Amino acid sequence: MRYLTILLFLLSLANKARSQQTQFEKSDGKQTATYFQAIEWYKELDKKSPEVLVKEMGPTDAGYPLHLVLVSKDHTFDPASWHRQKKIVIFINNGIHPGEPDGIDASMMLLRDIAQGKVVLPENVALAFIPVYNIGGCLNRNSYTRANQNGPEEYGFRGNAQNLDLNRDFTKSDSKNAASFAKIFHWLNPEILIDNHVSDGADYQHTMTLISTQYNKLGPVLGAWLRDKFEPALYQGMAKKNWELIPYVDFETTDFGKGMQMFYDPPRYSSGYAALFNTLSFMPETHMLKPYKQRVRSTYDLMITFIEQASANAKELLEKRAAADNAIKKQTQFALKWKPDTSVSRKIIFKGYERDTMLSEATGLKKMFYNHQKPFTNSINYFDLYIPADTVAAPKAYVIPQGWYDAIDRLLLNGVTIQRLKADTLLSVMGYHIDKYQSSPTAYEKHHKNFNVQVSKRNTQKRFLKGDYVIYLDQPAKRYLVEMLEPTGDDSFFAWNFFDAILQQKEGYSDYRWEDIAAKILKNDPVLSQKLAQKKASDTKFANDSHAILNFIYKNSSYYEAAHLQYPVYRIE
Repeated sequence: MRYLTILLFLLSLANKARSQQTQFEKSDGKQTATYFQAIEWYKELDKKSPEVLVKEMGPTDAGYPLHLVLVSKDHTFDPASWHRQKKIVIFINNGIHPGEPDGIDASMMLLRDIAQGKVVLPENVALAFIPVYNIGGCLNRNSYTRANQNGPEEYGFRGNAQNLDLNRDFTKSDSKNAASFAKIFHWLNPEILIDNHVSDGADYQHTMTLISTQYNKLGPVLGAWLRDKFEPALYQGMAKKNWELIPYVDFETTDFGKGMQMFYDPPRYSSGYAALFNTLSFMPETHMLKPYKQRVRSTYDLMITFIEQASANAKELLEKRAAADNAIKKQTQFALKWKPDTSVSRKIIFKGYERDTMLSEATGLKKMFYNHQKPFTNSINYFDLYIPADTVAAPKAYVIPQGWYDAIDRLLLNGVTIQRLKADTLLSVMGYHIDKYQSSPTAYEKHHKNFNVQVSKRNTQKRFLKGDYVIYLDQPAKRYLVEMLEPTGDDSFFAWNFFDAILQQKEGYSDYRWEDIAAKILKNDPVLSQKLAQKKASDTKFANDSHAILNFIYKNSSYYEAAHLQYPVYRIE
C-alpha cells in the first residue's frame, strides 16, 4: 500500500509538471502552440500564479479579443503604479506574423519559469505580453507558406483576417488589431517594446539577429545611450549565453564589400511607431534555417537578457527617456524622411558561409548555395546612423475639419489631446496645396500609397465650423502629430490615402458654355489676361489647344473649386 501511495504521488507530480509544459516542450521542439492552446495555457497560469494576470484588451479582425498578460513580482497590475514605482515596463508582442511563432512559445516558457521561480523577475521590471497578436493568421495554420523556414511542423499565415500584414499597420490602423494595440501601448507607456520575428534571406552562422530603433529618431541623448551602452550590453549578455548577435541584414540590398546599413524603420513598423513616443523598440529576427528548437531557445535567452539589462540600467534608462521627452517639448524642427549617413560607420563581425554553385536537381541547371563546409568570419562596415532627408518646422497647432474623422479617430487612439471649436471661427492659417504626387500603381497593404509629394504653402483666412478640431502641439504626442499630419511624411496619413478625396476634381464645365463665361472673365481680369498671354507666348502647344486654354482660365478663376488639391489639414503658426 505504501509503495502504491508513493507511486500515485510521483505520478501526480509528473502529471502536474507535464500540465505546465508547453506544446513546444511536449513535442521536443517540433511544434508550436495553436491560438486556443496558448490562451487556455495562459489562463491556467493566471489561476496558479499571483504574479500573472490575463486581460482582454479589445477586438481583432478575427472576431476574438486581443489578450494581454501582465507580470509583476509585487502582484500589482496597474501600469501607472508601475511607473510611479520607477519600474521598467517591457512590452513583448508575439505572433504578428504567425508563421514566425518563435516568440509565442518562448514567452510561454518564460512566464511559466517566472511563475515557478526558476527565473527571478527583478523588482524594478514589469512585463506585458501579447500572446498572439495576429489571431486570424494564427488560426490559418499550414505547413507550406514559410517555404524557406526550418520548422515548426505547422504554423500560422502572415496575413491577418483581412489579409493585412500587421507589421505595416501601426499608423494607418486599418485593422481592429492595430486599434487595440495602440490603446494597449499608450496604457502601458513602455520603456521597451520587443516584437518577436523570424528572418528570411541568406544563410549564415548566426541564430539571432536584431533590429534596434534607429538611434537618431530617439534624439541625441536617448539614441546615443541606446547605441553606445544599452545595445552593447544586450550583445554582451547574449554572447555569455553562447548566442552571437548581429544586426538584421537585408540581403536583397546588402553588398558586403561596401558594408551593411541599419534597417530603415518608418512608423508603419512596430519599431518606427514606438520611436514616435521615445520607446526603445526591438525586432528580434531568428534565422529561419536554424532548427526550431534552437530559434525558440535563443528568443527565450534574448528576453532574459532584456530583463537583466533593463533592471541593471533602469535608473539611466528612465533618466534618458525623461530627457528625450523634455527635448521633444522644445524641439522645433522634425525629420519626415531619413537617409543613411555614409560618412560614419563602425565595424561589426559577420559570420557567414561562402557562396558556391552546384547542379540543381530541380532545374538541371547550376544553382547557388551557401557552402557550410566553407564558413568565414569577416569584419565589415556597419552604417547605423541616419541624417534627415526632409525636415519641417512644427506649427503651434493643426486644424482639421470634422469631416475627416478617419484621421481624427486614429489620433484619438494614440492619446492625442484634441479641442473642438465651440462656434464658427475665422482663423489665420497656413495651408498646403498639393502640387505634385505619385501613387503606387499596385496595391500595398490595402492602399495605393502616395509618394514624391510636393507642396506649396498658402497663408489664408479660413472660416472653420463649430465642431472642427484644433490640435495644439504642446503635448507628448508632438512628434507623432507632425509625422502623421505633414503631407510629405514617409508614413503620413496623406501617404496612406486618408485624404485622397481632395485629389479628385468634383465640378467642371462644358466647353461650349464656358467659352462665353471665360471671355467675360478675361475682359474683367487684366492680370489673368496678361498671365494667359505670357503662357501662350512661351508654350506653342498650349497656344494651339483650345481646351487647355479654357482649362487654364477656369483654374485661375473663382469658378474653380477651392477643395481640389487643397490639403485639408491647416497649420496655425
